[in-house]
Amino acid sequence: MTSTKQNDFSQGKVWKNILLQAVPLTVAQLVQLLYNIVDRIYIGHLPGTGNLALTGIGLTFPIITIIAAFTNMFATGGTPLFSIARGEQNTEKAEQIEGNVFSLIFCFAAMVMVFCYLFRRPILYLFGASDDSYVYADQYLQIYLLGTVFSMLATGMNGFINAQGYPKIGMLTTMIGAVLNLILDPVFIFALHLEVRGAAIATVLSQMVSAIWVLRFLTGDKTLVKLKRASMGLKASLVKRIITLGMSGFIVQATNALVQIVCNATLQNYGGDLYVGIMTVLNSVREVLSLPVSGISTGAQPVLGYNYGAQKYERVREGIRFSGALGIGYTFVAWGLVLLFPHFLITMFSNDASMISAGTQALRIYFFGFCFMAFQFTGQSTFQALGYAKRSIFFSLLRKVVIVVPLTLLLPGLGMGVNGVFWAEPISNLLGGMASFLTMYFTVYRRLGKVQDK
Repeated sequence: MTSTKQNDFSQGKVWKNILLQAVPLTVAQLVQLLYNIVDRIYIGHLPGTGNLALTGIGLTFPIITIIAAFTNMFATGGTPLFSIARGEQNTEKAEQIEGNVFSLIFCFAAMVMVFCYLFRRPILYLFGASDDSYVYADQYLQIYLLGTVFSMLATGMNGFINAQGYPKIGMLTTMIGAVLNLILDPVFIFALHLEVRGAAIATVLSQMVSAIWVLRFLTGDKTLVKLKRASMGLKASLVKRIITLGMSGFIVQATNALVQIVCNATLQNYGGDLYVGIMTVLNSVREVLSLPVSGISTGAQPVLGYNYGAQKYERVREGIRFSGALGIGYTFVAWGLVLLFPHFLITMFSNDASMISAGTQALRIYFFGFCFMAFQFTGQSTFQALGYAKRSIFFSLLRKVVIVVPLTLLLPGLGMGVNGVFWAEPISNLLGGMASFLTMYFTVYRRLGKVQDK
């Protein structure tokens, strides 16, 4: 079988095509998380300063998330269009999309890095820093920002490897960098006694290696759609389509940053540095546990987009059913694990008795009804894969801006204190998730069935 046939998502079992994309992608994303998770685990166990240093790292999350938001905008805007172009057998158009995404990522990476570096002090205090925690946040951030171009290129362009049917190569992208980070972290943090700065240095070096790997593959002979200098000139019409479709991906991450900012500032007000540190742990656990359902949804997107471009609508419906059922089933299991082992999950990041006691209770609240998050992922990824940009943007805004942020601000003042911050997440999963899923079902899934029957 030729390489082209192997990467033709309109052939073979839909569920198998999705899993072939999703499994390596999930592993790759899990390894990608090691960049930051390993940093937090090591830093949280620093003698004497672990909790405060962990709080400082948590304060940098919104900035790191904003960087990811710009990456997400161009990657999630470009890769579905890229997949649809491939489904239409339009290689020239696919090359233009790939090249334009590269140029957009490179330019915005430079601008974001400079802006965040110059204004990091007022930004960190706005995000909930205290005089004590700011020291650690600044030490980490001023080094981490130097690797912005590497992190955005490695993550953003890796999607074009997966979209061509090379998920194993995409998995290696993150595995190489993360394994290197895993090796370098203890060297820089403990052996060289650089502590928080050492964690940032290890991360930047690892991201640089990942970026080099991605670009070498996309410009090499093994790729189906090669990244070429001639395709990097920005075309206004194409940039508009990429940004319009990718705006949903940007809003997903940007609103995550907004929620992190509001949560940290509110927790600092009601509970102090301890609870900002606890939120750092909760975010870390959530990132790990949500990876499989994110991987399933993201892995399904090129399959759905390709079949949509090829007008194989029943295969699109089959893909939606499979990815939705698998994601919902997994999140039920994950919720059960949180209920059974909350103490273990907290102690991964800290041995401090006060953090373990308060964090265990917070973890149970925060993950209540975790299964409803899969409904949000299913609806959102379907809209994204098929190019329904406005709907995808709307439901991104609905869950985070309309539901989570107001609840985070209101519930603590209604006598719930810090617990009100943690309850905002499960409530948003229920309301936002069901709204996204049901709208997708009635406006996309059922309509595709009617079109197929004609």
